[in-house]
Amino acid sequence: MNLLVDTHTHTISSGHAYSTIQENAREAFENGISMINMSDHGPAMNGAPFRYHFGNLGVIPRELYGVRILKGVELNIISYDGEVDLPVNYLRDLDLVLASFHEICIPPSTVENHTKAAIRILENPYIDVLAHPGNPQFQIDIERVVKAAKENNKLLEINNHSFTVRKGSEKNCLEIARMCKKHGVRVTTGTDAHISFSIGRFDNVKRVLEEADLPEELVITTSAEKMESYLLEKKKRLKDIMK
Repeated sequence: MNLLVDTHTHTISSGHAYSTIQENAREAFENGISMINMSDHGPAMNGAPFRYHFGNLGVIPRELYGVRILKGVELNIISYDGEVDLPVNYLRDLDLVLASFHEICIPPSTVENHTKAAIRILENPYIDVLAHPGNPQFQIDIERVVKAAKENNKLLEINNHSFTVRKGSEKNCLEIARMCKKHGVRVTTGTDAHISFSIGRFDNVKRVLEEADLPEELVITTSAEKMESYLLEKKKRLKDIMK
């Protein structure tokens, strides 16, 4: 299947990435990607931007070089109660919010603690995606987390970068994809690009999706329209919360 949206990309603002948003957008266009999510690391990560960075994303055009730009973040999970490193008043103005475990921000613990935190993240109305959940360093109870994503109408990510930097992720990613198929849970796909040349390069992700035989209707990144539809769902969900 064609993957036309990359929901996990980093810019030079993350501190350990090497391209600007303009360079990312140009590369996305060259690679046939119609939408990217700008998901720089939250402030708890060493070298990451101060929270004002995320409050000022409105200055970036909605489209660059023919590519739709989503303004998001990759939050750091900072406690096993599901705390993250940006307050709600920032999150509610972002398009697509990811959250993930990084050992520099929280030490690995038990499967039960990882699972509890992952479920709390998926229950948070302002967070859309549990990013790189296949990381074996933060092993989760996969079926429980997939069921939580189903209950909360959230997305689980298959992360292309994990196959090279998070050794042992492939087995977990395949199991996540299979469980998502079993329970009808939507997945999103991210390159986790830290340089523009990685944008839209989904070789590992495509292999997992094919092996899991995941139906295309469960892969939200096969068109920008699917992602726009999800964002409308989110807007309605948050509107209902604020009533």
